[in-house]
Amino acid sequence: MQKRIHVAVGVIINKQKQVLLAKRLDHLHQGGKWEFPGGKVEQNESVTEALIRELKEEVDLNVNQTTEFMDISHDYPDKHVRLDIHLVTDFNGTAVGLEGQQVKWVDFDSLKDYEFPEANQPILDKLLTLVF
Repeated sequence: MQKRIHVAVGVIINKQKQVLLAKRLDHLHQGGKWEFPGGKVEQNESVTEALIRELKEEVDLNVNQTTEFMDISHDYPDKHVRLDIHLVTDFNGTAVGLEGQQVKWVDFDSLKDYEFPEANQPILDKLLTLVF
């Protein structure tokens, strides 16, 4: 049976209409690829609570509010991931890779230039249809 992981994902958009990306460390699943920051939803934790906690731990942002964006289930050969994606536009702080990962603000039209895990493709497709 595949391992099942529930992940809270933040599509973080700044006032300059750029989105925050983080590069997965090489030793991790899908290492070396870019992603939208977030992390595992723990037992007895809502997706919003998990996202707020993870974004503070990973990129040192204080999130004030999130908005549900989409929900994706994806099967990799070794695991099943459920991505609960939220938009984040109400936050404070300066993004820093607190776990040693590279982080970068990217214009929407540049997203196509980055390699993402396969499970992220529906997020990219939907983002490119939006106007902020």
